[in-house]
Amino acid sequence: MDCHRYHIPTSRREFLQRTAAGFGATALAALWHSESAASTVFTNPHFAPKAKRVIFLFQSGGPSHLDLFDPKPELDRLFDQDLPDSVRQGQRITGMVANQARLALQPSKFGFKQCGQSGLPIGDLLPWTQKIADEICVIRSMHTEAINHDPAITFFQTGSQQPGRPSIGAWVDYGLGSLNRDLPSFVVLNAVPSEGTPGQGLLTRLWSNGFLPSRHQGVLLRSEGQPVLYLDDPSGLSRAGRGLILDGSNRLNAIHRDATGDPEIETRIAQNEMAFRMQASVPELMDLSSEPESTWDLYGEAARQPGTFARNCLLARRMAERGVRFIQLYQRGWDHHGSLDTRLPSLCSDTDRGSAALVLDLKRRGLLEDTLVIWGGEFGRTPYAQGNANREKYGRDHHGRAFSLWLAGAGVRAGHIHGATDEFGFNIIENPVHIHDLQATILHLLGMDHERLTFRFQGRQYRLTDVHGRVVESILS
Repeated sequence: MDCHRYHIPTSRREFLQRTAAGFGATALAALWHSESAASTVFTNPHFAPKAKRVIFLFQSGGPSHLDLFDPKPELDRLFDQDLPDSVRQGQRITGMVANQARLALQPSKFGFKQCGQSGLPIGDLLPWTQKIADEICVIRSMHTEAINHDPAITFFQTGSQQPGRPSIGAWVDYGLGSLNRDLPSFVVLNAVPSEGTPGQGLLTRLWSNGFLPSRHQGVLLRSEGQPVLYLDDPSGLSRAGRGLILDGSNRLNAIHRDATGDPEIETRIAQNEMAFRMQASVPELMDLSSEPESTWDLYGEAARQPGTFARNCLLARRMAERGVRFIQLYQRGWDHHGSLDTRLPSLCSDTDRGSAALVLDLKRRGLLEDTLVIWGGEFGRTPYAQGNANREKYGRDHHGRAFSLWLAGAGVRAGHIHGATDEFGFNIIENPVHIHDLQATILHLLGMDHERLTFRFQGRQYRLTDVHGRVVESILS
């Protein structure tokens, strides 16, 4: 007997397969099946939804609500006076201003207009958004605990400041499934400012599946080169040949899945098949040659340039038409600690027309009634200047205690303002809306109860809103 003939297992799974006549692997498969079954959500809404899909126009960096959506004339009267201690009440501020000698009040240099029949006040930097005032609901009373970008964006997208949780788009895909076979249910597009300063980085965990099965992860479409890497087949390989390779790979994966019980192998099979279909569907999605001239008149010439926010808004409409469930657009560059007086107008110019055009385009195609559009960032900006106050040239620091965003479309009250802040725009004085409340409301409009949309992981049930959140009923139509 040769005692040197032995095999060292390379994984715990292989160890279980090769010991105790394979009963260890059988037990492991049973555990996987049990955990998967305990986490299953049927891809049907809990109740009748108002929205079929979401388009989230996320403005990364923190747009200034005081210059765009929440006018504060009192700041003009109190220019360069100190923020009263009675207003701050010892609340935490960032390290970027903590050592300033003063927190000098800084009014906006930009005007506002009361717009539409609703009379909604919207800043003059957003002339196209002013035209859709009667279509949007502005929430002036958003608030968050986070005061720095990475935890604040992570919190907004995943419900937790700590990385590792599933993103909201992944939760929606997990809960409702896809509306189409040929495109991912959750798609992400990024844009950077035309001035060329991209601002805060965006990490892939913001559209990650977290601990959900990996098939729910968002798919990022690139603006340069191929939208998806390796979209084209190698030279000499026909479509039929690629199909034969896929069939063979799927059969091998199925054998391995049946032997191990690993649910991720099923994901691998499904994603291989999706990738095959995307080789035809993505080029068709990205080809804008069939768009009429009226489309370019609406979105503007910037939409002809790949990678711009306007172009991404047009692509978002095309995705909505093709059944993409959750469409996430990121626009970077809103972090205006300085030079807000020049950088804010530039960024508004980049984003304003595309955002308004998307709402109008969806409406004229009959899609706005079952599409929820959201525009906003991770927090707002302070009513005091970063550095010295100045009538013309100024910057503002991060402010999570009160900020604004807007929603439009399915199930949302149009031409409506929800909530209010104090005369400084520092504290909320009416109808506060926490990040978890907004997340609960988004799921509600999609027909899901945020308390019932759960996934079992490491021995406990997780949900997007953790143990918090309430539906903001008063913004619903």
